Amino acid sequence: MIKLTVNGNAVEFDGDPSMPLLWFLRDERGLTGTKFGCGVAQCGACTVHVNGEPRRSCVSPMSALEGGDVVTIEGATGKEVDAVRAAWVSLDVPQCGYCQSGQIMSAVGLLGANPKPSDEDIDLAMTGNVCRCCTYHRIRAAIHDAAGRLEG
Repeated sequence: MIKLTVNGNAVEFDGDPSMPLLWFLRDERGLTGTKFGCGVAQCGACTVHVNGEPRRSCVSPMSALEGGDVVTIEGATGKEVDAVRAAWVSLDVPQCGYCQSGQIMSAVGLLGANPKPSDEDIDLAMTGNVCRCCTYHRIRAAIHDAAGRLEG
């Protein structure tokens, strides 16, 4: 039995310990905001926070999550989340939107660790988050906008 917290709720998992967190979240918890993209941690669509850090859920086995605290896009809260969501809307970041939950979770993780990121900091933190619509310039601008909102 694996015990963990998902979006503030204590949950238990009694299945295959090699099951990726992504499938537990989507199939067993009904949290479909976390997307399947590539299955090999190269696209970032499945990014969630585990113990406060962005992590690719498609390659995170349930066995590694005992006692962990998982936050998905559905459960993300806080000042960084509010600032990122407002910036995303203000700058009309998404096109198709498929990658956006992973983009947002990565951006929130960046701003939690570095509230005033440079372009280089943003590029480094967002590496591996693929946007097929190529809205990278709007994503970077939105992260700068969110950082400004956090400064107040």
